[in-house]
Amino acid sequence: MSKTTEYKEGRATVRIVYYTSKTLADGSHPFMVCITKDRKRKYLATGLSLLPKYWNAEKSNYRDAIRKSYPEPHREDLLTDLEKEERKYSKAATELARADEQHDAPAVAAKAVESRKATRRVLLLAYIEELAQSMVLAKKLKNASVHRDLASQLRKFIKMEYEVADLPFERINVAFCQEWENALRATGAADTTLSNRFRTLRAVFNKAIATGAAKPEHYPFARTVAEKHKFSIGKFDVSTAKRALPREAVERIEDFEPVTDRQRLAKEVFLFSFYVGGINFVDLAQLRWQDVSFNANGQPERLHYARQKTGGKFAFRLLEPAAAILMAYEPLTRASAKSYVFPILDSGRHMSPTQIDNRLHKVMGMVNKDLKVVAEEVGISISLTTYVARHSFATNLHQEIDNIGIVSQLMGHKTAAVTATYLDDFASAQVDLALEGLLRKPKKTLTEP
Repeated sequence: MSKTTEYKEGRATVRIVYYTSKTLADGSHPFMVCITKDRKRKYLATGLSLLPKYWNAEKSNYRDAIRKSYPEPHREDLLTDLEKEERKYSKAATELARADEQHDAPAVAAKAVESRKATRRVLLLAYIEELAQSMVLAKKLKNASVHRDLASQLRKFIKMEYEVADLPFERINVAFCQEWENALRATGAADTTLSNRFRTLRAVFNKAIATGAAKPEHYPFARTVAEKHKFSIGKFDVSTAKRALPREAVERIEDFEPVTDRQRLAKEVFLFSFYVGGINFVDLAQLRWQDVSFNANGQPERLHYARQKTGGKFAFRLLEPAAAILMAYEPLTRASAKSYVFPILDSGRHMSPTQIDNRLHKVMGMVNKDLKVVAEEVGISISLTTYVARHSFATNLHQEIDNIGIVSQLMGHKTAAVTATYLDDFASAQVDLALEGLLRKPKKTLTEP
């Protein structure tokens, strides 16, 4: 009786190659991973390179071929990185061979990438960084910043409590959440901060489950009131203290005489936001002169802009105080239609999304710091910020027209419920006044915001 030989899939060979056929801009040659299977080769870039003077071509193994004259610790770092690349693809080649399924060199490369992603994404901090990177590519820099801030806070806690660099998702359980809450409270974090942190963590967990990086059975957060054994984010008190200024306090800011240019900018940013629908700082800083319409007398008449956060488009008739601020900046900043209105961004220096975001973050901090000085000078006890201007606009306008729907539309909120969080408590409200009410002048009609 004849015997048959069972087919056994061979293992691909993996080696590191100093690829002299390609020369980089600095004169070095790159290191490549060469995968050979069934006499067919596939080369993959490692992102590593070396100048020819540090390479000994007489040696067959890259560990020996990299000359010892290559400065330390760079030589050791290079060897470590190359060995890491070699191990990664060798492991994939071994796994495919053991599976005994036919495959080729590209399949080995794909398997290595797949394994690398699987290893990275089951770890919490690595997965958050992956999300942040995707947000940066999508130009969602604010969201990326929020996620990286979350990762930074978690990294400190994980290192302190668990003495490791990262944790898999299955370790992020109810006990972990309770311990992190206690650690955050120990630093003096308020409930609003805790709510933001845990809501972001919950969103990360939801995305991880959707992509298969985490399992639903490991989900630590309560979805309903019945899940009392799980961690509830709804327990945090997120009611915020009302931060709106009465009209009289806004008038005190208007009467304030700045001592420095920074104080003047802070004052005018606050007042412009108050008179222009509570426009937030990010949108205000990115206004260009092409967004302003002028009347026949050359006076600023209307403002058109798209909100950065939502993409919503707005058109406002400029009230006299807002128009006066623009007229003061016109000779200083209006070099062309595309010039920025306020002297915050420089189109020649702040070009990339990251540069713009960093600049806005820095200047907003300066403006808020100066607003606190202004508040102290005019006798306002509230912690004055650019956001107070938005609250103040909403509160004062709502007092005038008592129509939360119109206020919501002016502020660019999707629902009136969002607007309600900005509003103060009212004893009474007038129904027949609208935007001009901010100037204490009755409005004749309500045709345009």
